[in-house]
Amino acid sequence: MLIKRKSIEKEESSRPATRKPKYAPVTLSEQDGVRYLHFGTEWVQGAMRIRKPDWPELEYAQQMMAWMLWIETPQRIAQLGLGTAALTKFCYKQFPQAEVMAVELNPSVIAICASMFKLPDNDARLQVLEMDALDFVGDAARHGTLDALQVDLYDATARGPVLDTPQFYQACAACLNDDGIMTVNLFGDHPSYAKNLKAMKFAFDQVLCLPQVHDGNVVAIAFKRGRQIDYEALTARAAQIVAETKLPAKSWVKGLKQQQS
Repeated sequence: MLIKRKSIEKEESSRPATRKPKYAPVTLSEQDGVRYLHFGTEWVQGAMRIRKPDWPELEYAQQMMAWMLWIETPQRIAQLGLGTAALTKFCYKQFPQAEVMAVELNPSVIAICASMFKLPDNDARLQVLEMDALDFVGDAARHGTLDALQVDLYDATARGPVLDTPQFYQACAACLNDDGIMTVNLFGDHPSYAKNLKAMKFAFDQVLCLPQVHDGNVVAIAFKRGRQIDYEALTARAAQIVAETKLPAKSWVKGLKQQQS
């Protein structure tokens, strides 16, 4: 199935700011054992294989876990944009030592994830927060606290990430500890791609990109502290990830090599 650009379904509204924002309708479909999330159109916004609810079904979502090549035992992970909670559920299950947070503006998305996409209830390790992602990263109390930050924020028209300024990415970097890594879902065939990369490079010491997949999805990997890319060590770590999680980590290393050559 063609994967349309990921969206955070919030629509712009001409109503006064005191009114609640208007959202596109949250709808579902199923095909070949996979449940899909939509926002009132045929385009897919997220997916879950019904027999494997904690597995990130879409390839770009798997690539969003590429920070695992450098971070083996994260203590705090955050996801901006809940989608079908694929990344949130995977991190919650895979890293029992970690605190996992997800930030989502639309309460209907949180509700549908709980009822139809097997999102667990909040507990001592899991927090799903109904709030604006900009407010989350702008909170000074969160600065320096995260090992990994996963950003997947798009508006209803998929014109590019809703939050894409150097100031936003500076706030993201501030939330990471010194060795922290951010992954971001971008689109290589869209004008927003160059703008976002430029903003990330302003805020982070080092930014790498994986080859594009699906409908142009490109996952960027941003390092708060630049580092040497040791492909021999990454290959060994990728083999460990494959053995432990079945994520296609070897293809990530291969893709990084291709992009750097």
